Amino acid sequence: MVRVKPFAALRPPKGIVTEVAAPPYDVLDSQEALSQAGEKSLLHITKPEIDFNPILPEDDARVYDRAVENFKAWQRRGWLVRDAKPCYYVYAQTMGERTQYGLVLCAHTDDYASGRIKKHELTRKDKEDDRMVHVDIQSANIEPVFFAYKDNAELAAIVAQAASADPEYDFIDDNGFRHRLWVIADDAVVARITALFTGSVEAFYVADGHHRTAAAARVGAGRRAADPHPDADKEYNFFMAVCFPESQLKILDYNRVVKDLNGLDRDSFLKALEQDFEVECKGGAEYRPAALHNFSMYLDGQWYSLTAREGRCNDADPIGVLDVTVLSERVLHAVLGIGDLRTDKRIDFVGGLRGLSFLKRRVDSGEMKVAFALYPVSMAQLIAIADTGLIMPPKTTWFEPKLRSGLFIHTF
Repeated sequence: MVRVKPFAALRPPKGIVTEVAAPPYDVLDSQEALSQAGEKSLLHITKPEIDFNPILPEDDARVYDRAVENFKAWQRRGWLVRDAKPCYYVYAQTMGERTQYGLVLCAHTDDYASGRIKKHELTRKDKEDDRMVHVDIQSANIEPVFFAYKDNAELAAIVAQAASADPEYDFIDDNGFRHRLWVIADDAVVARITALFTGSVEAFYVADGHHRTAAAARVGAGRRAADPHPDADKEYNFFMAVCFPESQLKILDYNRVVKDLNGLDRDSFLKALEQDFEVECKGGAEYRPAALHNFSMYLDGQWYSLTAREGRCNDADPIGVLDVTVLSERVLHAVLGIGDLRTDKRIDFVGGLRGLSFLKRRVDSGEMKVAFALYPVSMAQLIAIADTGLIMPPKTTWFEPKLRSGLFIHTF
C-alpha cells in the first residue's frame, strides 16, 4: 500500500490567489511566461529566467539563485502564507461538463523506489536534472505532480463531503477552466484519509509529472544519504501530489506534426502508406479519428482517414495495441525515417486541447509538411501498462486541465 501524509501548505491569501496562481512551468516557453507574469505570479519562482533582460537560459546559475530569492520574497511579502497545521486539501477542476476531484497530499519517495508509484513514460535526464536542482535549492516542491489511483468509495465520500462546503478558492483561468480548493483540517478526517490510503490503496499511477516525480525521489534519496541521522519519517522523504480517482480522468489525444516527407512526393508517400493502411481522402473538412487504429492525417490542404489493415497491430500486446506504437512503427519510422521520437528535430507534438485546426495551421504555414491525429489512450490502457512495468512510447498521453501551480506548496 502507498504511504501518505498531510502537510501544512504554503498558500496565497484568498484575495490574491488569481495573481499568484500560474500554469505549470513546462506549459509556457520563457517568452510566453514573461508576457503572462504579473508582479505576484508564481512564474517568477518556477521560470525566473524571465526576470533577466535578455532572458537567460533556464539552467544558468543566476536563474537558480533568483528562484531562491523570489521564493523567500513571496513569503516575506505575505503572498505565500503557511497553514497553521498539517491538512489535506481537495482540489477540483472543471472543464466543460466534467469535474475531477483530487486529494492534495504528500507521497513518499520510497514508494517511487519500490514501484508502488508506477510510471508509464521514460524521463529525459536533462529535464530531470533541472527539476532536481529546483527542488533541492528551494527545499520545497513548488509544483505538484498529478497521480491517479483506483476508485475507493470511502475516499470518494470524504471528498464529496468536503466539497459540499464553500471553497477556499474558486476562480476560472484564462482557458475557461474552473479551479476550486477546500481545506480538510479536522483531525479525525485527516487521520481517516491517511488510514484509507495506507490500508487500501495499492498504488499511485503517474499521470503527469514524471520528471518532477523522479526529481523529488532523487532529492529525497540524496538528503537521506547525507543525513547523519537518516529517518524515513523526515519531511525530505515526502513530496506533493494531487491524486485523482481514475474513473474521473480523461486522456486527450497527443498528436504529431512532421517537417517533411523524407524525400517523397505526395503521391509516393500516399502509395507507401497503402501498404499498411486503407487510405481515404476526406477533403477539406476536419476529420477526427473515429476509433482505435483509425488515424487522421492532414497533407497538402486535404484530410485523410488512415485505417490500419488487418494484422498490422499487435492487439495482444499492451504496447503494440497503442496507436502511438502503430503510427511510430508503420509511418514515422518505416516511411518517414524518424528514429528516436525524443530527440529527432523533424517531429513535434501537439496536445489535443489545441484541436485539429492547430494541426492544420502548422501545416498550412509551411512550418510542417504533414500532421497526424490519434485516437486517445484510455485510463484502463495506462493502468494496465504501468501495472506490467512496461513503458509507453514518448508523448502518448495528454491530460487536461493542467494542475494550476501556486495554490499549495510543500516545504521540507
